Amino acid sequence: RPSLEYLRRRLRRRGLRADVFCGDMTEFALRRPVDAAYSTANTFRHLLSEQAARRHLECVARCLRPGGLYLLGLHLLPMDVDEESTERWTARHGRTRATYTLRVLATDRRRRLETLRVSVLARRGDQEFRLRDEFQFRMYTATQFRRLLARVPNLELCDVYDFWYDIEEPMVLDEVITDTVFVLRKRAGA
Repeated sequence: RPSLEYLRRRLRRRGLRADVFCGDMTEFALRRPVDAAYSTANTFRHLLSEQAARRHLECVARCLRPGGLYLLGLHLLPMDVDEESTERWTARHGRTRATYTLRVLATDRRRRLETLRVSVLARRGDQEFRLRDEFQFRMYTATQFRRLLARVPNLELCDVYDFWYDIEEPMVLDEVITDTVFVLRKRAGA
């Protein structure tokens, strides 16, 4: 909810309007169908069961107009993945500098769950703010994602890209690709 309030403030400051609401990713409805929707940054992987993931995709399909697009970004698990991984990056905004560290703590391939820890260190002058949280993500290989998508007949896979988002460089959905953006389309008549 604090993130949504932040978004509302940013929209107001810029004179923009949007319908912003808090809802369950597996059970939401819009007042009218939309042309496009997106979910990036692995948000989809917070859905920890196959049933929840399928319900989410079905829900998105119901909210799209026929021919509407859903851009879904998530990390796939390549067959040769290093199960102990750490990523770190830094961002700046004005005088504030934030360093994010994302560490894989455990992977359970049988249950398809990955436990991660995110740590944030934000500094502004001599002020410092630290945040640490642990959570789980559902893991998908390309084959597992294809299987899931086959269970949602109202959506079809149009293209696959990596996190460079270069429309001139579509990728192949194989067991090697990791940083994945799926372009899904609601089938006509669905």
